[in-house]
Amino acid sequence: MPVLYLSHGAPPLIDHDTWPAELAAWADDLPHPRAILIVSAHWESAPIALGATTTVPLVYDFSGFAPRYYDVRYPAPGAPDLARQVRALLGGTVTDAAERGLDHGAYVPLTQMYPDADVPVLQLSIPTLDPQDLMKLGRALAPLRADGVLIIGSGFFTHNLRALTPDDQHVHSFTAEFDDWGRRALDDRDLDALLDFEHTAPAPRLAHPRTEHFAPLFLSLGAGAEDIDSLRTVIDGYWFGMARRSVQIG
Repeated sequence: MPVLYLSHGAPPLIDHDTWPAELAAWADDLPHPRAILIVSAHWESAPIALGATTTVPLVYDFSGFAPRYYDVRYPAPGAPDLARQVRALLGGTVTDAAERGLDHGAYVPLTQMYPDADVPVLQLSIPTLDPQDLMKLGRALAPLRADGVLIIGSGFFTHNLRALTPDDQHVHSFTAEFDDWGRRALDDRDLDALLDFEHTAPAPRLAHPRTEHFAPLFLSLGAGAEDIDSLRTVIDGYWFGMARRSVQIG
């Protein structure tokens, strides 16, 4: 299976003019997965934890939105077999958070990519924000790809909520510069620059006041390392001033 890093958007993503169709078309172009292993920017927990090993209610980890966004359901099957595989690959301490449902970083894009909720989904916590450690974690999970597992890192290519703009056309210069730097680094497969983005990217702490939305990219780069030459951008552009660049490896 390929490996994805996607910008997931907030719950109103589903009302965007083009984004839902872009995600749906992307999924249609992929081999149908046996299961999905997803890492979201919205769950940091160490040691590594596994959530939603069975079908449990979603986590509405946001506030201030219209009531209808809290009515969304996504009853994807749990993935206990995948959980066992992950534990076997990672060894050591992998904890269970069986009652934690999928958060919006996981279910919002999946509602558009796999709307029938018929693919088992397992969510993995982010145990660290260190790029090198996350890439190693991705490499450890890479064997799952051969067993039909779609590995998804879900974040946002830039994420500064204090710098939102009124619409998709207005973009701060630091966001555009970071996105252009990222595009070039990805096109060049310059993993060293990406991993050291705090020193190689323009205005990294304006684009990412914290690293959590960029962090899933490093896990995806590790999981797709053997096929890195195939890396390509599938979705780009902006959403209220944030870069929604999303890539596929393999």
